[in-house]
Amino acid sequence: MKLDILAIGAHPDDVELSCAGVIAKEVSNGKKVGVLDLTQGELGTRGTAEIRAQEAADAAKILRLSIRENLGLADGFFENNRESQLRIIEILRKYRPEIVLCNAIEDRHIDHGRGSKLTSDACFLSGLKQIKTTIDGVAQEHWRPRHVYHYIQWKNLKPDFVVDISDFIETKMDAVLAYRSQFYDPKNIEGDTPISSSNFKESIKYRARDLGRLIGTEYAEGFTAERYPAVDSIFDLI
Repeated sequence: MKLDILAIGAHPDDVELSCAGVIAKEVSNGKKVGVLDLTQGELGTRGTAEIRAQEAADAAKILRLSIRENLGLADGFFENNRESQLRIIEILRKYRPEIVLCNAIEDRHIDHGRGSKLTSDACFLSGLKQIKTTIDGVAQEHWRPRHVYHYIQWKNLKPDFVVDISDFIETKMDAVLAYRSQFYDPKNIEGDTPISSSNFKESIKYRARDLGRLIGTEYAEGFTAERYPAVDSIFDLI
């Protein structure tokens, strides 16, 4: 299956928190979108890897993803090395996405910046035909995504562009809250985390509202780009 968009996150829920609105919007436009989680989030204070896997599956159904895979790299300890790069290259060549969305270039969690650079490097290397990979015993052809964009996470980084998601904010929230173990629940006694407060839950929506306000829409999501974004016409800007 060829994908239009592959969203990659260091942990299950990274993608939902940061770009689920864009995903829902493009799926509604007929695009094929998939998610690749690099780790199982097994070091998380709340829940377990098994619980996170079920929550990720639930979120995938809400977003109507074409595929969702997990590389099973070590949460907190994966490295941007040849082995990890090749694992991602195999996925890129398998699904041949036009666009890759990935972690913020810098953020509070060390996995986010590391995952961002790992993904970006793998996207470049995947286009080199002298790097040989196979899947199910069959040689893969080289493939490089046309665009790599980095979504905004904990740090309020200045986006290079924003996307209107006004009609999809509720779908985004439903996908985020599929991760019941991670977010605000007064009955959960597993321990508090930076994302388990009621304030953080509310902030997901008001951050999207603030980005929307800045472009004259109700809600939006922001991204940074590795090269200049381009439009065919100045009238493409809203």
